[in-house]
Amino acid sequence: MTSVGLAHLTLLRLSPPELVTTAAEAGFDFVGVRVRAATVGERQYPMAAGSPMSRETVRRLDDTGLRVRDIEFLALGPDTRPGDWAATLEAGAALGASTISVTGSDPDRGRLTDTLAALTEDALELGIRPTLEPISYQPVSTVADAAAIASSAGAALLLDPLHIQRGGSTIDDVRALDPDLVPVLQLCDGPLAAPERLDLPAELPLGMTADGSVLQVEARVQRQVPGEGEFPLAALIAAAPEGTPLSVEVPRVTELTPLEFAKRNLSAVRALVSAHV
Repeated sequence: MTSVGLAHLTLLRLSPPELVTTAAEAGFDFVGVRVRAATVGERQYPMAAGSPMSRETVRRLDDTGLRVRDIEFLALGPDTRPGDWAATLEAGAALGASTISVTGSDPDRGRLTDTLAALTEDALELGIRPTLEPISYQPVSTVADAAAIASSAGAALLLDPLHIQRGGSTIDDVRALDPDLVPVLQLCDGPLAAPERLDLPAELPLGMTADGSVLQVEARVQRQVPGEGEFPLAALIAAAPEGTPLSVEVPRVTELTPLEFAKRNLSAVRALVSAHV
């Protein structure tokens, strides 16, 4: 059976220990944990290696049998240096993580590749492999560009159907990838056409600011549950290596409790996978 995980961005209001407990109760196989805040204003959970919250997260992982697959989040910009990732990698190693999610925020392709290669060298020493995610509103926005950079740096990819759709990539771009570049797929859904405008909720989620672009707003608060939109998710899953783990990343304003929303997403993914076996 394909393993399915819960990305922290789906329920960012939960602390890492709470996320583990909720994911286990919902029936997920693994989690992704935010050990580093990704945006200004986002809550920085005290997840340094050896901290009380880190130890509590490990305890709950041991009690539930879940594991941490990926940690996040690191944007690789022009000034990113080893000092920016050392503590993050140590926090991930304490949780047993196998990947770290990164984005390419540096428009200088050569410098970005060198930075990612340096990160990869340090991360692999801890059993962690960086996964470069093409983001539709970042300098590295397409699957092809991300693949070229990741391959040169010894890293892998993190593919998200929202950014594939909005960044102008295709399922054929995914099919063309070296299977070793795709250790996991994220899943969410949405309309094929990007919205012209989106109204922000009265109470902004953690890390969301009122000046974000339409694509940023959609990515942070308006994704749809897999199977409830128009993205070609079945084709995306089929284009990846067979059995590739699936990680649910569906940040959305909802009145459901965290456990209810987690269960709804897992049920949707299981139905999607079962219908196309």
